[in-house]
Amino acid sequence: DALERKLYVIRRASANAIKSLKLAHSKEFYVTSFSARTIVYKGLLLADQVGEYFLDLQDARCTSALALVHQRFSTNTFPSWHLAHPFRMIAHNGEINTLQGNVNWFKAREKAISSPILGNDLDKIWPLHYPGQSDSASFDNALELLVMGGYSMAQAMMLMIPEAWEKHSTMDEKRRAFYEYHAAMMEPWDGPAAVAFTDGRQIGATLDRNGLRPARYLVTDDDLVVMASESGVLPIPEKKIVKKWRLQPGKMFLIDMEQGRIIDDKELKESLAAAKPYQEWLSRINIKLDNCAEVEPEAGPRSAASLLDRQQAFGYTQEDIKFILEPMGKAGEEGTGSMGNDSPLAVLSSKNKPLFNYFRQLFAQVTNPPIDPIREQMVMSLVSFIGPRPNLLEINEINPPFRLEVSQPVLDFEGMAKIRNIARYTQNKFRSAELDICYPAEWGNEGVEARLASLCADAENAVLAGTHTLIVSDRKLAADRVAIPALLALSAIHQHLVEKGLRTRTGLVVETGSAREVHHFAVLAGYGAEAVHPYLALETLAHLADDAETAAKYVKHFVKAIGKGLMKVMSKMGISTYMSYTGAQIFEAVGLKQALLDKYFTGTTSQVEGIGVFEVMEESIRLHKAAFGTDPVLHDMLDAGGEYAFRIRGEEHMWTPDAIAKL
Repeated sequence: DALERKLYVIRRASANAIKSLKLAHSKEFYVTSFSARTIVYKGLLLADQVGEYFLDLQDARCTSALALVHQRFSTNTFPSWHLAHPFRMIAHNGEINTLQGNVNWFKAREKAISSPILGNDLDKIWPLHYPGQSDSASFDNALELLVMGGYSMAQAMMLMIPEAWEKHSTMDEKRRAFYEYHAAMMEPWDGPAAVAFTDGRQIGATLDRNGLRPARYLVTDDDLVVMASESGVLPIPEKKIVKKWRLQPGKMFLIDMEQGRIIDDKELKESLAAAKPYQEWLSRINIKLDNCAEVEPEAGPRSAASLLDRQQAFGYTQEDIKFILEPMGKAGEEGTGSMGNDSPLAVLSSKNKPLFNYFRQLFAQVTNPPIDPIREQMVMSLVSFIGPRPNLLEINEINPPFRLEVSQPVLDFEGMAKIRNIARYTQNKFRSAELDICYPAEWGNEGVEARLASLCADAENAVLAGTHTLIVSDRKLAADRVAIPALLALSAIHQHLVEKGLRTRTGLVVETGSAREVHHFAVLAGYGAEAVHPYLALETLAHLADDAETAAKYVKHFVKAIGKGLMKVMSKMGISTYMSYTGAQIFEAVGLKQALLDKYFTGTTSQVEGIGVFEVMEESIRLHKAAFGTDPVLHDMLDAGGEYAFRIRGEEHMWTPDAIAKL
């Protein structure tokens, strides 16, 4: 093992050194295999040419107890040496939809991680992922690091592709505790996947939690095991076959060469789940927000501004209330709308639009089935962990750190009060701090960059001082204080902490008046929010209700509706868990300058550029001035909107009464 680790470190260090020289062809430097246990043969060859091209494979002296073969046609990448399967440890059929997030979180861990086994050699391994790597190559790099850091192959795979444990009512308690304990260490690499893996001593395969890729196997009477993505890949007489079966969702199949036997999923996972006292640890360190002692929910800081003024400052319209908030509050689900949208893009609109509208959700590619979040609710999960993440490579853990779990990411008033006073509820095990994202209105739109820079510095100092949860809040909005768009402030802080290697030491909660529809929550999650408290939407719902009981029901329904909506959005991208979606940045921007994106939304692209940070802030300032100004139309009611239906003073539409009349 020590030799394997040494070879691994030498290979990583040399590859990183050559890539850092930025030579014309340095990207092409790639060591296919550098191991005392496995050899990788690959090339741009047809299946029957591999044996002819590599002479080792024709040599009778070359024997092996195992082989992992991958043949594929390059569907969405140009075939190249470093992107071709098989990789050093895996061959993969499928897509990792959460890739951007997984890579981002690894980048965030770089400076915060330590390993008792790799020691100082760990520094030579970073960066772990390179720009332009495929999902399988990135997965392989991460798996290699976990195995070299001391995890067994099987445990590392269970960490990266866990079963759907959250709603599995019949799962063994020890196994559930194993998954729940590891959930805070690493977000799942989610998406349809059948992954075969080997380190030369063990060979196995696992399926994703949905089982969206096939894997069938057979065992013969002379102990030959064949597993493939379909049955019948090798001509084996029926009379020799003693067993045929398939891999099931989330299940694993492992052959141990040293023991000379097949280890089935149940035995494998039971032995791993019993290896450490996970249940006892969880009962001690896992603090569930829902179970925190009930106390009088302190009303958050009261605002001097009236409800109407604040609604106008965050761009609420009559339509937001009629078509979005009211149906959610009353029925617990989103209002139904027709398809098609003939209003202009946010960047071309004459109205002031929230920053959320400049982002468009990406969704799954052709071979990548979306999930049905209603019928397949069993595999969907909104569980989120707020706060520091444990050290991923600390395998000798005796005293694991505390963690804070929420069952879903939309916080009501009580949930937010608990987070704000978390030290009191957890006997000072957790501490929270607030970052106020408002600044004096007289600074104008030029003030935004300075305020963002000071917010990032404040966030960094708070984390270094031991704060476990940062609350990004625009609650202090007032006539003389304008709020930076919550999404911009959140992403700036998130990216800054990632860059400084501090992001895994704290949680980010957004307390904003701007979030009101599902897309808003999805974008906040995609850029790093582990939980969101939409205080103004909740206050608006309470205002619509006649009495306190109805108000509480509306809030409960709204939280439920946003949860359902988030699952629907995630499932279109083929993602099942909120933890994988957090920070995954599965969005493209439409109408924002690339310079703004590179600085505050690093890793997001814009096919159509447009406005910069000052213009984004200018839109917020215009809304703010209108809200607190003397416009008689807005004196006692919201703007008409006109986004969903034609209004005289509303948004432009392609189809207007005038256009219809002239047909």
